Amino acid sequence: MLTLRKSSDRGYANHGWLKSHHSFSFAGYHDPKHVHWGNLRVINEDRIAPGAGFGTHSHRDMEIISYVMSGALAHEDSMGNGTTIPPGDVQRMSAGRGVTHSEFNHAPDTTTHFFQIWIEPDQPGIDPGYEQKTFADSDKRGTLRLVASPDGAQGSLTIHADAALYVGLFDGEESARLPLNPSRKAYVHLMRGRLTVNGQPLQAGDAALLADESGLMLADGQDAEVLVFDLAA
Repeated sequence: MLTLRKSSDRGYANHGWLKSHHSFSFAGYHDPKHVHWGNLRVINEDRIAPGAGFGTHSHRDMEIISYVMSGALAHEDSMGNGTTIPPGDVQRMSAGRGVTHSEFNHAPDTTTHFFQIWIEPDQPGIDPGYEQKTFADSDKRGTLRLVASPDGAQGSLTIHADAALYVGLFDGEESARLPLNPSRKAYVHLMRGRLTVNGQPLQAGDAALLADESGLMLADGQDAEVLVFDLAA
């Protein structure tokens, strides 16, 4: 079964310095029909104004992944990490028993556009951790590149959760298939462009929620960049 969630159905918050679309209930946005999908808890599409950002704040017991579309995201945390995340890099922070961090756009005239993703961990109270890797566009072109997994397979980030995250770039005749276990769930979020998912057309910001499916087919891309999650039910 495939359920389409349109971009316009997401929650939205405009804080001036931050414009954010929420795929699941978050902060002041609550939708009892969209609290999570399997162990996927948050997909926020954020745009941070130049010179602005999230001051130091805390998290615990969550696997947090950041994916930058444009601009750059400066990150500092209580583990001693101080990095910048450019487009092409994927960051994983395991909040575990507790971590504080900040995220800023230090550019004077460029908006930072990024996705923040939260996945529920397998167990609470683990040691906090951090990892950041670069995934070239050539590795994502016309295929689904594994970027996060429980065992760090294929050079992916290691997450402490029963989930896998893929990223793909599709245009023209490029396509990809991904086998799915029908007892699990899958989630497809189109970050930009156009794409069909098992024949269902998606536009930027749309998502497809899949359950009881044995496979995923992505095709008919038009400048498409997509996130695909394989999730615990």
